[in-house]
Amino acid sequence: MSRTEERRSVEIRPEDERVSLSKNLAYGMQHVLSMYGGIIAPPLIIGTAAGLGGAEIGVLIASCLFVGGIATLLQTLGLPFFGSQLPLVQGTSFASVATLVAVAEGGGMPAVFGAVLVAAVAGLVIAPFFARIVRFFPPVVTGVVITMIGFSLVPVAARWAMGGTPAQPGYGSVANIALAAGTLVIALLLSRVRKFGVSRVAILLALVIGTSVAFALGRADFSGVASGPVFALPQPFAFGWPTFEIGGIISMFVVVLVILTETTADMLAVGQVTGSKVDSRRIADGLRADMLSSVLAPVFNTFTQSAFAQNVGLVAITGVKSRFVVATGGGILVVLGLLPVLGRVVAALPPAVLGGAGILLFGTVAASGLRTLSQVQYEGTSNVLIVAASLAVGAVPVVQPDFFDQFPAWFSTIFHSGISAAAITAVLLNLLFNETRLFRRGARRGRGRIATA
Repeated sequence: MSRTEERRSVEIRPEDERVSLSKNLAYGMQHVLSMYGGIIAPPLIIGTAAGLGGAEIGVLIASCLFVGGIATLLQTLGLPFFGSQLPLVQGTSFASVATLVAVAEGGGMPAVFGAVLVAAVAGLVIAPFFARIVRFFPPVVTGVVITMIGFSLVPVAARWAMGGTPAQPGYGSVANIALAAGTLVIALLLSRVRKFGVSRVAILLALVIGTSVAFALGRADFSGVASGPVFALPQPFAFGWPTFEIGGIISMFVVVLVILTETTADMLAVGQVTGSKVDSRRIADGLRADMLSSVLAPVFNTFTQSAFAQNVGLVAITGVKSRFVVATGGGILVVLGLLPVLGRVVAALPPAVLGGAGILLFGTVAASGLRTLSQVQYEGTSNVLIVAASLAVGAVPVVQPDFFDQFPAWFSTIFHSGISAAAITAVLLNLLFNETRLFRRGARRGRGRIATA
């Protein structure tokens, strides 16, 4: 091998791995299926709060898929100054749901889209500043945040496993939970089969097998697939021109700060999983892509975009680090947005089956964070206090969602997310204990005494 060829081989990044077309399609569809429930939940909730009918909510869902696909393509393939070129799936952020429900109830969908548009433009302007905080995310912080990402998603998987929502017939039934458990067991078993690449599509195969079992038992309904149009182009401003209300805009800007924090954490998490270098410049490019997609979103009738943490877990489970696989998933999302009939097929997957797969995916994210925390130096430092306090603060809104309801709206919006609550706590405590001169000096003295003893 020549010196030039050797240098090129060294410079190849893990995320630039290339696979065959068939594997791209299979792995890309697996990414879509793992996050589909999460991407359609916000339009369902917000559309219902705004009093929209079934057809109008269908427009919101198709728009979420279409814009999520474009955002994923931008994030993974990238343009100059836009896109981290990491295997990150983008989609409608769940962090904005509570705020947008309140805005929708007061001013309807035009006020929702106006608030999203202005807040996203502001987020695009400040995105480079957020990239500079990367040095304040050492392993003790990133480990906490990644662990909290996984733990905070477990309730979502639990609700899916129980049947989706309490309004669904049989919600919480033994049959639903058994179906979720069966899907989980199948995924675990298939993930150990190394022949023919089975382990790399274990989640996809488990979803197919689980859905087939559910259909045989009469617990999967595909009768609605044939209803509605097969093809539909997204219509800009389908709900009318946006309106701008100062209260909704301020609330959404606070949400954008949360989204920037969470997306930064997701980029660091996927960097840990893939072994890729994630520096401040790469984070800035990723955040700009995040916010540019969020600016485009209200034009095509959808909401703020962010990286999906559950797909970080899928990358960890499958070991497929290629950003081109995720880009293929983005292309599939665009197709689903243009072909509502395909979206209706995916929507027919039983929530319990999604829940079984979700438990494994989200647990894997948490395990990745714990692996990072295992590399942290605890002896002679205050890191154990940082980890303990941050995880506990992050867990509070997960186990008690109404804990911050009596606080000011801006505060409850930020700390209602266990991820952002844990991230803020970990960053502040790391600054206090590991960055300030007083505590650094005390830590050095402590380490010295231990060494002498």
